[in-house]
Amino acid sequence: NNGRNFQSARVDNKNVIFVNINRMTHRFRYKIILVLLIIAVAAFFRLNNLKSARPGLYPDEAMNGSNAIVANQTRDYNVFYSENNGREGLFINLQALSIKQFGNQPWALRGVSAVIGILTVLGLYFLARELFGWQIGAISSFLLAISFWHVNFSRIGFRAIMVPFILVYVFYFLWRGLRRSHFQDFFWAGIFMGLGFYTYTSFRAAPIILILILANYWLFIKKDYSRTEYLHARNRLLAGFAMLFLVTFFVALPIGVYLLKNPGQFMTQGHLSVFGQEEPLRELAQSVVRTLGMFTFSGDYNPRHNIPGAPMLGWPIAILFGLGFIKELVHWLRRKHGHLSPVHTLLFVWFFAALLPGFLSTQAPHALRAVGVIPVAMIFAARGLWWIFHSLEDWEAVSRPWDKNKRYFLGPIVALVALLGAFGIYEYNRYFKVWASSPETKSAFSEEYSKIAGKINALPDSTKKYVIVKSGEIEAYGLPIKAQTVMFLTNTVTPADQRAKNLIYLTDIRAKTFRFDSKGVIFEIK
Repeated sequence: NNGRNFQSARVDNKNVIFVNINRMTHRFRYKIILVLLIIAVAAFFRLNNLKSARPGLYPDEAMNGSNAIVANQTRDYNVFYSENNGREGLFINLQALSIKQFGNQPWALRGVSAVIGILTVLGLYFLARELFGWQIGAISSFLLAISFWHVNFSRIGFRAIMVPFILVYVFYFLWRGLRRSHFQDFFWAGIFMGLGFYTYTSFRAAPIILILILANYWLFIKKDYSRTEYLHARNRLLAGFAMLFLVTFFVALPIGVYLLKNPGQFMTQGHLSVFGQEEPLRELAQSVVRTLGMFTFSGDYNPRHNIPGAPMLGWPIAILFGLGFIKELVHWLRRKHGHLSPVHTLLFVWFFAALLPGFLSTQAPHALRAVGVIPVAMIFAARGLWWIFHSLEDWEAVSRPWDKNKRYFLGPIVALVALLGAFGIYEYNRYFKVWASSPETKSAFSEEYSKIAGKINALPDSTKKYVIVKSGEIEAYGLPIKAQTVMFLTNTVTPADQRAKNLIYLTDIRAKTFRFDSKGVIFEIK
């Protein structure tokens, strides 16, 4: 009998294991499908009608394209491009690869941003899942997928879109390293951290985040661990961070050497800093208030960055953000276990450090300079929504105690899915209907310059063509920066290409004494 019972127990255990494996496989497949749906939504928002949704091409975008064309021709892909106040080179070099494949089209520049934006959505799912579980990962990544703020910069050829992408993956691998003490995670965190210095000026605040996270995590293990456990964890932590900083150093070394040799290009817009004003403390205080208020009250007025003056977060997401921010802040400051929570320290240090470039700017609120804060803002919003979901679930459980099968949670789930779908429709309307169709938006992206380029491309190469550019302060390739839209779209960046197209660029000052061919066609860029 004992033998039979033992055999029966073995069979039962096998059945239990088999059932558990089936359940785990089912849940894994469910999560994969969910992530793929979120990525599909992100791709739709970023790639939908990308070729024609915005007919203009802003000169700053075109400047990247002109540098990319020259880089492709000379095969000299720089770590830093000095034109237009200086720009880090990684994004421009990626755009060069896109132009080589697809030609000098606006969407070839903006498509790079779109791909980076989609990968950021995926990275935020991984990060938020590590911090709070797959539910928060799914909600926060979905909110990022539909967010007007992130979608907009994912469809513009600005290098700033790489900042949230880099930060999400830095913190994902960093947190995996802290939780598992795997050196390969610290290695990859260092790779992304080093690459971040080739992206955008705002990324330079990232080392502050790393240092404060290290200090807080050190205090956490010192407080919660026994002496033996603390010494072991401390040594692993120091070794991991040593690898991270070492890898970061070597990856960032080329651009560091470049900036040491060219220190004047390190900070090229000092006149826009609050410390360059007559009353710096007053300017700083005003900038901080405006920057913090841009999430829920009054956002960026630049029509390239936002619906002028509208909050950077649509009102439904803004409410959730405010709720989640306050709840997480209270939890963080409560010091529940006698120390600040490392997870919440990561979130709040990231939040405020990413806003530093906006705090220090006289142009606050500035959505582009604060672009690194978008992912963590979505995590706060997801936490706010998840709290509401749990409240509804608890309420329905109390109101339906007779439901022994616990079907009561279906109501909140349906409400959650419907709410997220409504958010998507709302953000779609804000971007594709309200903002994209606005005359202010078309003007902000220099649509008139694109039309000039179209007229030039329609003329035969045998026709003499002149482009007169009104003088400006910022110049590139001997011409005001506003000429870059026409230069890129007509593929006439270099003198050789200009001769091939029979096209001559002139400043308005030089045009006064220039002898024009009577049969030539003259265009003006004002």
